[in-house]
Amino acid sequence: MTAFVSADDVGILESPDEVLSTLRADGSRRWLYPTPSKGRFWRRRQVVGWALIAFFVSLPVVRVGGKPAVLLDVAVREFTFFGFTFYPTDTFLLLLAGIGILVSVALVTALLGRVWCGWACPQTVYLEFFYRPVERLVEGAEHVRARRDAGPWTWDKAWRKGAKWGIYFVASALLAHTFTAYFVGWDRLLAWMTGPPTEHWPYFVLAAATTGLVLFDFGYFREQMCTLACPYGRFQSILLDPHSMIVSYDPGRGEPRAKRGKKAIAQELAGERPPLGDCVDCGACVRTCPTGIDIREGLQMECVACTQCIDACDSIMDAVDLPRGLIRYTSERAIEGGETRVLRGRTAAYGALLVAVAAVFTVALTTRHAYDVDLGRAVGQPYLEMADGRVANRVRLRVRNQTATGAAFRAELAVPEGGALRLGTTPPVSVDARQQVRVEGAITVPASTFEGTAEVPAVVRLTFDDGSTTDVPFTLLGPSR
Repeated sequence: MTAFVSADDVGILESPDEVLSTLRADGSRRWLYPTPSKGRFWRRRQVVGWALIAFFVSLPVVRVGGKPAVLLDVAVREFTFFGFTFYPTDTFLLLLAGIGILVSVALVTALLGRVWCGWACPQTVYLEFFYRPVERLVEGAEHVRARRDAGPWTWDKAWRKGAKWGIYFVASALLAHTFTAYFVGWDRLLAWMTGPPTEHWPYFVLAAATTGLVLFDFGYFREQMCTLACPYGRFQSILLDPHSMIVSYDPGRGEPRAKRGKKAIAQELAGERPPLGDCVDCGACVRTCPTGIDIREGLQMECVACTQCIDACDSIMDAVDLPRGLIRYTSERAIEGGETRVLRGRTAAYGALLVAVAAVFTVALTTRHAYDVDLGRAVGQPYLEMADGRVANRVRLRVRNQTATGAAFRAELAVPEGGALRLGTTPPVSVDARQQVRVEGAITVPASTFEGTAEVPAVVRLTFDDGSTTDVPFTLLGPSR
């Protein structure tokens, strides 16, 4: 059974005037000391949490197709996800991916409530399965920490705080470097770390700032990231419906609640005293809540669906010989005695939209050209009249190789006839795998090409060494004859 401590120790709301669980009536911070309830859901979340930590840390390290599994290289505008690299020209694909993520969030929330917050969000995972366990290991149980924090500074309090924050700092620095590796890759990051600080001082500033933010978040801000900063909790009012699965207290079974023990409950069941609800008003669900709410007051924005209140209540029900499930995964419709429907208008619409977006994304991705070609006009005069009577248009050619192997190409002017394209490098032009090459050149045509017009449509044809060709339209400018 969960140990009983005072309301002051664990930060339980003391009056209706205190609206937020993390704030007092005067607006000052109420520090929470949630007591862990290590039941069946806790054990499952712990396995999932540590698996996710390993997954989050490994993404910048594991290589797929020669690149990190996830690399968001903003500097060169390349975003790699599990072997697929997206470029600025893949705007449509990135738009579809963004829409797919939003629709997925809406669908999962409509079906399973805030399962992401309680089971998979990095904020919850790192805080509940690393930072708070370290705090308990160094500073002791929740009621001990609460009384020590409220007391004067002593050597015991000082060394415990120092040791905890020292561990926090090291962990935060590792997380900050892992976060940075998502954007630059571990190879480049290690080179910067081992090089002279004066050569890569922006990296050291970024790493220090990120470390400070991570340390502040997990060491101090904590549950306020979920209750105050994160917008997802505020969206749940439009994402949830009565059929959505949530963590909920059953008032029909639990009320009227009253404090009593196993003996009194046995007398109620035997008809020796008036029956009450199954809730014994022990407060275990409040003491264990990482955001400090009372689940018995109904669905609240601060609930992250972590299931700690389920484990806490189940342990109390076991102790007083009552069936589990007073607090459980359920829906508002089921609590009211109705039937929960998985397939309904909202979920059907979200599902159909998600399938459509996934289908369009798959087709667009699989039919994406192996080579992205851009032909533009070079900076300077729009055209030049040459001494031999020809007209020249200076151009710049950019070719991005979107395949996993190197390639080479030749470029020629296909339209109009009688013209020529000369590049500033000897053909064939090579371009490495997943790299791009830029080269300037000039298109020359006879002056008679501009008979009666100052603009002439042209086509530049690129022939790659794999046999594929790409035709790129271009408009030639010249003197109208």
